[in-house]
Amino acid sequence: MSLPSSHPLEMKFLVFGAGAIGTYIGGSLVLAGYQVVFVEQPKMVEELRSKGLRLDLTVDNRRKTKDSFVVDPRSIVIEPSLEEALNYGPFDAAIFALKSFDTAAALEGMKPFSAKLPPLLCLSNGVENEPMIAAALGNDKVIYGTVTTAIGRRGPGDIVLERLRGVGVAAGHPLSERLAAALNSAFLKCHLYPHASGMKWSKMLTNLISNPTSAILNMTAAQVFADKRLYKLEIAMLKECLAVMRAMNLVVTDLPGTPVRALAFATKMPLWLSKPFLSKAAGSGRGGKMPSFHIDLYSGRGLSEVEYLHGAVVREGKARGIPTPVNQILTETLMALAKKEIPLEEFAGKPEKLLVKIESRK
Repeated sequence: MSLPSSHPLEMKFLVFGAGAIGTYIGGSLVLAGYQVVFVEQPKMVEELRSKGLRLDLTVDNRRKTKDSFVVDPRSIVIEPSLEEALNYGPFDAAIFALKSFDTAAALEGMKPFSAKLPPLLCLSNGVENEPMIAAALGNDKVIYGTVTTAIGRRGPGDIVLERLRGVGVAAGHPLSERLAAALNSAFLKCHLYPHASGMKWSKMLTNLISNPTSAILNMTAAQVFADKRLYKLEIAMLKECLAVMRAMNLVVTDLPGTPVRALAFATKMPLWLSKPFLSKAAGSGRGGKMPSFHIDLYSGRGLSEVEYLHGAVVREGKARGIPTPVNQILTETLMALAKKEIPLEEFAGKPEKLLVKIESRK
C-alpha cells in the first residue's frame, strides 16, 4: 500500500499510540509533510479516523497562529494492529512513547514483526525501556530519546502544547542525524546528545520531583514543597539518585529548555535557598497538572511508573552498593497503594505517617 506524496527528507514514520506525545510528535510530522501511520487501540481507531487529530500549538510563536491545527483524517493512516500498519511500510523510523508499565507487553506484540520494524525512537520516561527494546528487537532497533516539552491531552488525538522545550535524541545511531533534522523541520526543537544514558538519567531526575509524594499523600506539588519536612524528603530522594548516577559515571546533562545541572546543584544549597528553584521546577515542568503518578494512581488501573523510575534508582543502587532508602520506601508504598494492598486513605493528607515510615527504615 502507498501513502500520499513524501516530504523532501523522504522519511516515513510509524507512531505507536495517539497519546499526548504520540499525537504531538506524529501530528507535528504530518503538519510538516511527512508520511505517518499510527497504531492505536481498536476502540480508539474509529473515533480518530472520523475526526482526525487536533493540535493546539498556539504557544509556539514560530507557527504564527492563534488557531489549533486540525489534521484531516484523510491525510493520515490509523490502524488497530501492528500487522495492518506495517502493510504501509517500509518505514524509516518509529516513535515509541508508551508508559513504562506497558513496554513489556508492547514488545511481545512486536517480536513476530521485528524484521519489518524500523528503529524505534524511545521517548518514554524512565531508563530501562531502551535496554528492553534492544533485548527484544536488537541493538540496532533502538534510539534513545527524551521529551522535555510539556503537553496536555484533552482527549484521543487532541493535545495542547503547554510549554515548548524540545526533544533530545542520542547521537551515534546511523539514523540519529537524519531523524533530528526531520524533527527540527517539524518545529520540535530537537537536540543531539553524545551520551545516551546521561541524557535519559538526567531526564528521569526531573521526573522524580514531588511525583510519588504527591500521589501517596494526595497533595499538590505546591503543598508538598510548602511542608519543610517533605521538602527535605524531596532533597534526600534526589541526592540518592545523584549518588547512583555518580557511581555509574554519568554526567548530569542539561536538556532542551531544562537546566538539569542547576537542579542537581540546588540539592547542595541551603534549603531556604534551593526551595524557590525546585518549587518552580516541580510545578512548571508539568504544565500545572497533578504529577503523573497521582493521575495513574487515581485512574484505578493498578499500575504505576514509580516502579520504573524510583524503582530503577533502587535497583541500580543495590547493584552498585549505594543506599537508596527514600526511593525504596516511596516505591514500595506507592506500589502497595496502586495494587490496593493498602487503601488510598492510608496516607492521604497524612505527611507525618509517611515521614515516620521512612525514618524507621533509614
